[in-house]
Amino acid sequence: MDDVRRVLKQFWGFDSFRPLQEQSIQTILEGRDSLTVLPTGAGKSICFQAPALCNGLHGNKGAGAGDLAVVVSPLISLMKDQVDALREKRVPAALINSTQDETEKREVAERIRRGELRLLYLAPERLLSPKTLGFLRQQRCVRYFAIDEAHCVSQWGHDFRPEYQQLKTLKQVFPEASVHAFTATASQPVRRDIACQLGLCEPSFLIGNFDRPNLTYRMIRAGQKMQQIMEVVNRHRGQSGIVYCLSRREVDTTTQALRTLGLKAKPYHAGLAAPQRKANQDSFMQGRCDIIVATIAFGMGIDKPDIRFVIHTGMPKSVEHYQQESGRAGRDGLDAECVLLHSPRDFLVWSDVMHGEAGQVARDSLQAMFELCNDVTCRHQAIVEYFGQDYGVMRCGACDVCLGELQLHDQSADIAQTIVACVQDLKHKYGAGYVARVLAGKSDKRIFQSNHDRLNRFGALGDHGPMAIKVWIQQLISQKYLCRSGSYKTLEPTESGRRLLRGQGTPKLTATGRSKKSADGSDCFVPAISSLAAFDYFRSGDSIESVAQKMSRAQSTVVKYLADYIRHHGINDPTPWVKPETAQRVLANKHLAGDGKMKPIFDHFNGEVSYDEIRITLACDG
Repeated sequence: MDDVRRVLKQFWGFDSFRPLQEQSIQTILEGRDSLTVLPTGAGKSICFQAPALCNGLHGNKGAGAGDLAVVVSPLISLMKDQVDALREKRVPAALINSTQDETEKREVAERIRRGELRLLYLAPERLLSPKTLGFLRQQRCVRYFAIDEAHCVSQWGHDFRPEYQQLKTLKQVFPEASVHAFTATASQPVRRDIACQLGLCEPSFLIGNFDRPNLTYRMIRAGQKMQQIMEVVNRHRGQSGIVYCLSRREVDTTTQALRTLGLKAKPYHAGLAAPQRKANQDSFMQGRCDIIVATIAFGMGIDKPDIRFVIHTGMPKSVEHYQQESGRAGRDGLDAECVLLHSPRDFLVWSDVMHGEAGQVARDSLQAMFELCNDVTCRHQAIVEYFGQDYGVMRCGACDVCLGELQLHDQSADIAQTIVACVQDLKHKYGAGYVARVLAGKSDKRIFQSNHDRLNRFGALGDHGPMAIKVWIQQLISQKYLCRSGSYKTLEPTESGRRLLRGQGTPKLTATGRSKKSADGSDCFVPAISSLAAFDYFRSGDSIESVAQKMSRAQSTVVKYLADYIRHHGINDPTPWVKPETAQRVLANKHLAGDGKMKPIFDHFNGEVSYDEIRITLACDG
């Protein structure tokens, strides 16, 4: 391994390996197949790049012609980023993709013939074309294949790509070459499936530690999203961050809102032209913009070590997705923050998307993500144990649960007893969804036919929706008051649950609102995204009527936007919109508003002053 250490120092400037890098490289040098799982930021790419530069690969006397490593990568942008970085280090690397002309492709082929290249990056579909396979086979140059983002191989993985499954051909066409799979996210079933799909021969499984102790996780019930986003951004002013959104439209509106608030933000999604996406990514990578607002199309292969925060404005569809996307933060080992804004609607949206298309594994992954968001157990522990590892720490000190930031329901014990008692009433024969509908008082056909609408506890939690009750059921399961059993996952009380019915136990159930406090205790006003869309019009001096027409909104709605604009900019003069004498009359009677309601003032003037005039005047008064 002395040669590898020389390469590590010469080309990357490192004096030592990170965990598992040395073992992964050793399998390549010895020509043994392997699967390496290292979390984002753990130095995965060095594992397959460094061996290509070593003398004596597979026992050869020197790194002469015929020592080529082929790296399979799913995205052109990812390949380009890695090859550009290697070339800066004077590593002989190249790529072939659809953006190149024939002259460029022929030049790469000639370099392979001359034995000048050490690393060649290809997309799976290009590598598997008969022309490419035939050329590489004829040159007898490939010593190993590195399959990057190998979770794409598995239908159970979170980013399945059919073309990846055809890579099993490599073991047949190149029997003398070893194959090495690399990924940042793969649960135990997915790891086994990757090895099977690629046809790996007695592979070494090298699994890194999934915990990222420098990341602080917060799972917050979505409310005023823009305010929640700004609370995070304000803790990291001038620092790099990513905001992940579930749709292109949300990316665009959120980007514009952040810009309106004076932040350097750029969008990234598949709806943008490729040159614009590339320009926005480069701007972020080079520090000219602080925040990239993106769909999950952004992130794979991004190597920016100083990202200090990652915000999700909606729940991802799997823990694997979340672990990979949040893992973009803090790759330099310094503290970083990961905030996920979620609502029960996210689960329903993903369920609709998956209906009829996704298998049971995908649905289980969605359920696991829902549980991660809504449980009251340590976030670090939940993520690590999901990937099959023991956490072994009582309190992480780096998540909203362990930091005591969750708002607990003040009726937790009563609600928990009601839920457990209902499970008892139903004779342990039903799952969480059915129990929740009974408690919410939903008289659907199945409940009616079973006479469960006659149970004493039917509708006992009718003030809450079924989704809120399902969240509480999951929390009772995680605290071991309830458990699931059998293939139908029916609910039944545990011994702790039975004791709870006798008044013994202290269950913790979250309130349906957001966290009880922001991490820094701030409570500053941030306009809603819909209001921010109107700010440029007000700044340009457009009238309320003009803005209403341009935005296709009711005038009363635009007045609400204007009130937010006034509050945000600290404007205290209402006279551009309200006559001076009218404003004076409103201010003289503002005490009538009491708790902020405008109706008492409106009634006082017998309709002579409009609600719009009252709203604008009170906004200027703070």
